[in-house]
This record gives sequence, structure tokens and C-alpha cells, in this order.
Amino acid sequence: MIISSADQATELLAELVRSIGFSSITVMRSGGEARRSLIDMDCDLILVNAPLSDEIGDDLALFASEVSTAGILLLIKNAFVDDVAAKVEDAGILVIGKPILRPFFFQAAKLASTSHKRILGLKNENDRLQDKIMEIRLVDRAKCILIQYLDMTEKEAHRHIEKLAMDKRKTRREIAESILRSYEE
Repeated sequence: MIISSADQATELLAELVRSIGFSSITVMRSGGEARRSLIDMDCDLILVNAPLSDEIGDDLALFASEVSTAGILLLIKNAFVDDVAAKVEDAGILVIGKPILRPFFFQAAKLASTSHKRILGLKNENDRLQDKIMEIRLVDRAKCILIQYLDMTEKEAHRHIEKLAMDKRKTRREIAESILRSYEE
């Protein structure tokens, strides 16, 4: 995604992005338009060409880092690079001074793209672990119900859930949800 209010700069950035292998490019002309789009869409790379027509662009880059796993490049005049970088670098945003040097841009874009892949992998792992935690909680609640209503020990309740899961060819989570539905109604 390229967020830029300047038409000539947008064309140049689109050409640079295509040259490093990105084929699908979305262009936004303002910060407000980009914010609305970022909520619904996920990108691999976000380029913010500051200043924008409705804001500077650093707050938009920070917003993008919160709602997206994309690598983010903030392009800003050389005079402001150090100040803006101090504000946004903790969010993983790369700041590039303008005018842009092609080799430096390519390196930064590759770095941002690589960081996107790493963040996406970590997010997927986090989601998998959250699902596992939820399954453990459901199974533990089902065991408590079996202990309470059927006077089983914790070990017997665990074995009962495991056996039902094997016999019915269902997951422990499905069995636990079934037990919870049966006894909590």
C-alpha cells in the first residue's frame, strides 16, 4: 500500500515497489482514507510518503503498526528524519529521508518485507497457542463438571474425556464443549 498525496511521487514509488517484486499495489491519497482501509485489509508493505494532505504521516504509520503486520516505511524530508525516527522506531517503522536513494530504498523495503514475514509467523504462532490455551481451559472446566456431577476424580475425568474423544473420533475440545452444554443448561 502506498499512501501519498503527491501524484508524481506516487508513480515513482509504485515503479520502485514493482521493481522489487510487488505486483498488487493499492494507493491511498490521505491519512483518513488509509486508516479506513487498513482496518479491513492486510498488506505486506506500507509506504507513507509524508506529508499527506490531511496529516504529517507519522501518526498514520504508528496506527498502521498497531493494526497491521505489514513492514512500514515512512518517507520524510531529510531535515526531520532524526526527530521522526525517534518517535516511531520503537513501533518497528523504518524512516527514510527524501530525496530517496534507490539502493537504500531497496534495502529498506526488503528489510521491511522480511520483518513482515517474521511478524506474521509470530502472530500465527501466538494464535495457535491462544487456541491451545482455550482448549485446555475448556477441558479443565469439563473435568470440573464431571468431578462435581459424576463424583469422578480428576484423573478419571481426564481419562473419560480422552476415551470419549478417541471413541467418537472427535477432539478433546469438542468433547469438552459437549459436556459443558449438557451440564450447564
